[in-house]
Amino acid sequence: MSSDVLELKAGEYLMRESEESSQMFYLQSGSLAVYKVKGGAEQQIGTIYSGELVGEMSFLDKQPRSASVRAISDVKVLIIPSEKFEKYFDDQPAWYKALINTLLDRLRKANSRVRI
Repeated sequence: MSSDVLELKAGEYLMRESEESSQMFYLQSGSLAVYKVKGGAEQQIGTIYSGELVGEMSFLDKQPRSASVRAISDVKVLIIPSEKFEKYFDDQPAWYKALINTLLDRLRKANSRVRI
């Protein structure tokens, strides 16, 4: 899967909570902060480090982004577009797709119960 690389400077947003999604990202270098809005202000709820994926939930289940993500440092991310991934995913067995969908559903439910 060849894709493009996106570079962000510290402080720039990669994605915002509630946005629609057609991409996920592989963080090649740098670090990202994950934020949720609570009481009109953003609160950091996590950190993403080099070698991790970001935006995978919305990418896979086609739901709006569950959080905002902003660069802590200068970062490079590999953009993984949905159409390329879907070609690969469509070739997987039904049980594999069921596994992914079950995990996504459980993760979304767990995220909705998290209190900031």
